[in-house]
Amino acid sequence: MSQPRSKLGRREFIAATAGAMTAALTQPRDARADETKPALTPGFMLIDTNVSLGRWPFRRLPLDETAALVAKLRANGVTQAWAGSFDAQLHKNISAVNARLADECERNGGGVLLPFGAINPMLPDWEEDLRRCVEIHKMRGVRLHPNYHGYKLADSIFERVLQSATERGLAVQLAVSMEDERTLHPLVNVPPTDTAPLMPLLKKFPQARVQLLNAFRTLRGAPLKVLSTAGARFEIATLESVAGVSKMLTEIDPGSLLFGSGAPFYYFESAKLKLKESPLTDAQLAAVSAENARTFLSSQ
Repeated sequence: MSQPRSKLGRREFIAATAGAMTAALTQPRDARADETKPALTPGFMLIDTNVSLGRWPFRRLPLDETAALVAKLRANGVTQAWAGSFDAQLHKNISAVNARLADECERNGGGVLLPFGAINPMLPDWEEDLRRCVEIHKMRGVRLHPNYHGYKLADSIFERVLQSATERGLAVQLAVSMEDERTLHPLVNVPPTDTAPLMPLLKKFPQARVQLLNAFRTLRGAPLKVLSTAGARFEIATLESVAGVSKMLTEIDPGSLLFGSGAPFYYFESAKLKLKESPLTDAQLAAVSAENARTFLSSQ
């Protein structure tokens, strides 16, 4: 005689189902699934080429205190982070902005932060600001905000800045955008910088080291490939697609893609997840996470 079936109540059914799901999720995965996907351990080496210090002008952000940002970076294996200042966008005393940035990196950077000073060529004495970046603050690069400062890359003043920075051995970061234009404050209309005029300048100044920040929302396809071929560098903060990093490495020169989080405006974990979810070889992962940045910063 068969045994009568037991009847599960609603609570017992939910408990049993949850237990089965937990057991399934905690089982070791087939090792073959991860054969081509290197793991990111807590100690994995990263160079973050896109962070900012200070207060975003329009709202408070998590990690907008330097100590908190540095703690986040170090906990995630970041050994160096190239830091600009949010003050550079709207402040007019750029010399003071750069002095504060250098001091903050020295005092509270924990050996991680590398300051990139700001240059606003629409203000008087920008050449003096550039000189001070090199000779007084010993900076390795500068970060430009053409859309906030009111000039275009086709303007002769940008060519002068690029030439002067290159002659002084400085890397140049161009912030294509800082915020999605759809969420901008209505009184601050700053569309992304048009990067098309950059191509002839890279040909004219082949020694220039230029990296575009926050570029992938607006720069794709043929214009992106052309700039990559000409020697421009990019970072992944605004790269948004499944397996985006591995796909981008097939579209541009693999040496031109660097790690960048955009922190604290963007979540650091978002950028790191892009490395984890893309099918990258060991060599590709090492290049994007640190080696490409080292090569870019050290080349003259």
